[in-house]
Amino acid sequence: MAPSAQAHKRAHSLLLLEKLLNLRDSASPLTLILDTLEQSAQPLTQEFMRRAKAERAKIVFVSFATIKKPALADILIKGRGKPLKALAAEIASHVTPPRTTASKDAATPPIQKSLILLDTLNPLASSTPHLLPSFFSSIITPSASLVAVYHLDIPALNLASSGEYAPHPLTLLTHLATTVFRVASLRQAVEARRARERSLPEPEWGLREGREGVLVGLGNVGNGNGNGNGSSDDDVVVEMEMRRRSGRAVADKFVLVHRKGGVVVMVMGDHPEFRVSGSSSSSGGAAAAGEGMEATFDLGLTEKQRRDREGVVLPYFDAQIDVGGGEGGRILYDMGREDDFDEEDDEI
Repeated sequence: MAPSAQAHKRAHSLLLLEKLLNLRDSASPLTLILDTLEQSAQPLTQEFMRRAKAERAKIVFVSFATIKKPALADILIKGRGKPLKALAAEIASHVTPPRTTASKDAATPPIQKSLILLDTLNPLASSTPHLLPSFFSSIITPSASLVAVYHLDIPALNLASSGEYAPHPLTLLTHLATTVFRVASLRQAVEARRARERSLPEPEWGLREGREGVLVGLGNVGNGNGNGNGSSDDDVVVEMEMRRRSGRAVADKFVLVHRKGGVVVMVMGDHPEFRVSGSSSSSGGAAAAGEGMEATFDLGLTEKQRRDREGVVLPYFDAQIDVGGGEGGRILYDMGREDDFDEEDDEI
């Protein structure tokens, strides 16, 4: 049986996400990850570094908020307090330069890929947002991809110095990025879905909760081993939006599930908490397009029922006969015994 359109779209989305995570063919030179207090981007950035390490790519970690160098990073660059040009020059010195045309031959070894990971863009977005396009273009090369994190809960400061008509830094970043990932807590997404199924208001967390005092994030439910619904606190929902060169955007939602053997990536609809009951799984395949829907009653009409329906005379059908004589649209009504005649009706 030929795969259905839904199964084909699912497989295409998974292959596209794998291509982005593995940094293949420079699919996304600039990847922007949007996170909040309720869900950090760390699980997704860790997956980027883990796959880059498996591909033997150089990992350059630019730190504005991280104190210690991550275990998977090769180089740690402190970015806080440095001029933007000096920071760009330091990053570029650790990235393999692009190969010139004269050096392209069979004996030359392949260029080592590089992953530049910037832990937060908020300081740069608040201080020098107008210099971000030139900063990105100076460090991104055909062999180097940039993955940057932007915290949605931190407000941008000093926006007046950028100009009255300057766009918001987040608007500028989402416009420049070739791929935008939005991460959310799987546990919170499950709770919101259960509330929608019961026609209840969706619960709020973090700043939207409107509670005074200390903000409490996800926490460690069950000592980090789970949260009561069979999933780990490290499992995240990833909403992907990739812009192709043609300008068409490809969007889908995924779930990163952490297991003992590693991280499993699946489409959100295939996760047990979001799978629609009665729908066919990806292995079984969906029903072919055009097949009738099974029901306990017949939706069709027999030949006798079709003839009886055609013979029914609609109400006020006689009023449509003299349309050409200027009397079309009149309502013909025959009074019955139970009707009470009113002189005002006769005047109308």
